[in-house]
Amino acid sequence: MTEQIEPGSASHAAQQRQRASQLAQALRGELRKALIGQHQVIDDVLTALIAGGHVLLEGVPGLGKTLLVRALARCFGGEFARIQFTPDLMPSDVTGHAVYDLQTEQFKLRKGPLFTNLLLADEINRAPAKTQAALLEAMQERQVTLEGRALPIAQPFMVLATQNPIEQEGTYPLPEAELDRFMLKVRMDYPDAGEELDMVRQVSRSTRADMLDVQPLRTVLQAKDVQALQRIASDLPMDDQVLDYAVRLARSTRTWPGLTLGAGPRASIALVRCARARALLRGGEFVIPDDIKGCALAVLRHRVRLAPELDIEGLQVDQVLTQLLDQVPAPRL
Repeated sequence: MTEQIEPGSASHAAQQRQRASQLAQALRGELRKALIGQHQVIDDVLTALIAGGHVLLEGVPGLGKTLLVRALARCFGGEFARIQFTPDLMPSDVTGHAVYDLQTEQFKLRKGPLFTNLLLADEINRAPAKTQAALLEAMQERQVTLEGRALPIAQPFMVLATQNPIEQEGTYPLPEAELDRFMLKVRMDYPDAGEELDMVRQVSRSTRADMLDVQPLRTVLQAKDVQALQRIASDLPMDDQVLDYAVRLARSTRTWPGLTLGAGPRASIALVRCARARALLRGGEFVIPDDIKGCALAVLRHRVRLAPELDIEGLQVDQVLTQLLDQVPAPRL
């Protein structure tokens, strides 16, 4: 994908789509070399990358959340930065700050690690809300205001945040406004027996203690390639019935029994953008209802709130959303 993407004939557009799909699938293949199993998680992260969104990765320690982000950074030729979120982390540690230069007797802006293409926000819920809020403007507006100046962040820009669900001590809940900025909340679960066997076999041969080495992975795409993928995906044809299905799903959460808080319009937009990205990833010519359905849980689970009585009964948000997906009729194309 070295040549510039230009609008042209239908056959030219189809050729561009095919090449973009091949590039996305090559990236998927490289990531699967580093992260054994977890195919759904890899696809969800690639969906967000192609859709231009951010991802919140949740899972117990040791499942490879950080490894996945490191592998993606290795396969991506853009800039990568990591912030380890801790209780004493300050907003200026994330965004940057003004420094007084004694020689020029002027303040100079020192940009923080936020100014990158791929940002790993590790254990984001270990920092207080004030520091978490430092990400809000960057995630939504793709810019950071420092000393009254709005500084743009280079594109593409993606935040991959990790959090551990079971470690409650020393953690802070993410504000709803910030949760809504994440296009997807992806849950990593334990691998199955065969995958865990393969993982133990590979890691135990590695020279890096209990880690898989991402160095053998090849760089598949550059920053301009990601932008081209995003452009091509946003142009994928979508029938009005499929668009209506995405909106109906999001709207249904607002009145669904068992949910006290429904998803806002940003969820409808995320469903459509993710569905286009999934269609491109599978090599489709247009978006189908299954593309919407396939990303619905990851798009909706962090934007809705379970009713207290269901929470007490031990029901999970995903169970209620699965019922919703089964009962809201999908269009037949």
